[in-house]
Amino acid sequence: MFLARLPITMNGILMTLYIVTGLGRGYGAAGLVGGCVTLGMALGAPLLGRCFDRYGLRPVVAVCGIGTTVFWIAAPHLPFEALAVVAVAAGMLSVPAGSLARQVLATLVPPDERRAAYSLDTISIEATFMIGPAAGIAAITAFSPTWTLTALGLLFGATAFLIWLVNPPIREGAGKAEELGPRPPLRSWLTGPLIGTLLIAGGALFVLVGTELATLAALRANGELGVTGLIIAVMCAASIAGGIVHGVVKRSLPQGVLMLLLALLVMPVGLADHPWWLLMLALIPTNLLCAPTLAATTETVARIAPPQVRGEAMGLQDGFTRLGLAVGSPVVGFAIDHSSPEWGFVAAGLGGLVIAAAGLLRRRTPAPTPEPVLAVADQP
Repeated sequence: MFLARLPITMNGILMTLYIVTGLGRGYGAAGLVGGCVTLGMALGAPLLGRCFDRYGLRPVVAVCGIGTTVFWIAAPHLPFEALAVVAVAAGMLSVPAGSLARQVLATLVPPDERRAAYSLDTISIEATFMIGPAAGIAAITAFSPTWTLTALGLLFGATAFLIWLVNPPIREGAGKAEELGPRPPLRSWLTGPLIGTLLIAGGALFVLVGTELATLAALRANGELGVTGLIIAVMCAASIAGGIVHGVVKRSLPQGVLMLLLALLVMPVGLADHPWWLLMLALIPTNLLCAPTLAATTETVARIAPPQVRGEAMGLQDGFTRLGLAVGSPVVGFAIDHSSPEWGFVAAGLGGLVIAAAGLLRRRTPAPTPEPVLAVADQP
């Protein structure tokens, strides 16, 4: 899954650079295509998760792997209009490596050890983000955009084939949905606690993408973009350290508390205006809570969702995180454009607090009471 996530971390920056440099379009046009891909991923994740629940791993991964490979190989040969049209479908067919990894861990790891496993998984995600974008930029700089996008498509296909070949278990038992019993109705498991957890997951990504955008804006305003890579590496390292602590302690903070701290600690970062190293140090506390918050939400989804619908539930989590990314960028960007980079950190924190508050209120909503089933002797 580490290898499967690498091309996912590259595709956004590579598509942006291809549209800007290869097609001669602006960043707005590149953002439109990137947003369409993200929207497709958000819409497709729960649908693919339901397909995993119904058909198993191999058929779904085979279809997604072929579709994604064809798209990225064909992308450098398509005009901009065609790219914009097929971007949503391409996003929907992306192999959901994140939700798939969480399903496998939920199957292989006992419930009392899942916090450590999901923390390790989140650390793995941070490592891919430290490697993937930098490798993609180096490749498209050294080689042509056509070759780079083609290689990316082949990498998507190769990692999908590896997943298909290994065929890790995604549900208990032999892996057949029939052996787990009938699929429970949607309203019996998509209840307040689960919806609240999904909102908290989306809120966390809102804060994270907003923090990154505000950081870039602050560095650009001060003419210090040259240290961007170093600051992002420190942010990732802080998240990894927090994930390690979250995974090894016997008892960690609840997901709601982690989310609130994540949002609160980012708001005063804008006060560290000068110099860049002070901004970097101010970003460490909030990033220490990044991996723990994401791991805690995943652990909660795995605990609440019945095994028969775990794929769909994990897909919904993927969809909410994608929506958090999609909403966070324009909201925080609007705040920066109409004020200053410092207010971008405040907007990221406030937006996260609003979404987290909605999630916490939703978690307190009681589950619907099932209708009573009459015994045979009681029926007329």
